[in-house]
Amino acid sequence: MLLSDYKHFKAETKSGEDKAQPPLVVRRLGLQEYQPIWKSMRYLVEQAAKDRADEVWLLSHKPVFTQGQAGKAEHVLNPAPIPVVQIDRGGQVTYHGPGQLVVYLLLNVRRRNMGVRDLVDLIELAIIQTLQEFGIAASGKAKAPGVYVNDAKIAALGLRIRRGWSYHGLSLNVQMDLEPFSRINPCGFENLAVTQIADYVSDTEMLMQRVSRVLSNKLLNALGYLEYNESD
Repeated sequence: MLLSDYKHFKAETKSGEDKAQPPLVVRRLGLQEYQPIWKSMRYLVEQAAKDRADEVWLLSHKPVFTQGQAGKAEHVLNPAPIPVVQIDRGGQVTYHGPGQLVVYLLLNVRRRNMGVRDLVDLIELAIIQTLQEFGIAASGKAKAPGVYVNDAKIAALGLRIRRGWSYHGLSLNVQMDLEPFSRINPCGFENLAVTQIADYVSDTEMLMQRVSRVLSNKLLNALGYLEYNESD
């Protein structure tokens, strides 16, 4: 995968900041196979120079179950014909598929003086604020990373820190087939209900694009950048 082939944006630092934020590039990558994206993230982190720009990738995946480092086989109930990929993020098993917005955050957390808990809180808040824009009340849970609507999970988080960089990130269910979640114990929780944005809004036209735009801007604001427009 040649990342230089993809259209990208640079977010400008907010005016009045005491310290300029490091450069950040936003990439919209469309529908992708899982493994090439994962391998590209890992390569960029392992080879990253100290002055490399941070990156945020927005995309969706073709159907796949991903099993985190601590994942237990018993949480994968009946996956076939969807492949299961063992990966290097934290957490248990989850599902990715078309209609789900995935955001990967390749951030130099050492340069930002940001801990893992800080990053998790930032991501969860950005998701909650995004859902509020669509009239959906959501919250996090202390011992179960992610975002929930009436105890049903709508967004999952999974991160890895290596050489001072974060990678992996979040998945937000927008407008998708939720059936594959019944083939696993999502995030290791038996009988966990799963939901999506489309179940709570009346207007689903261009919903993925609208959610992607709002969430990316919420994340950029939380990281200290101005919003950007698609026409920039």
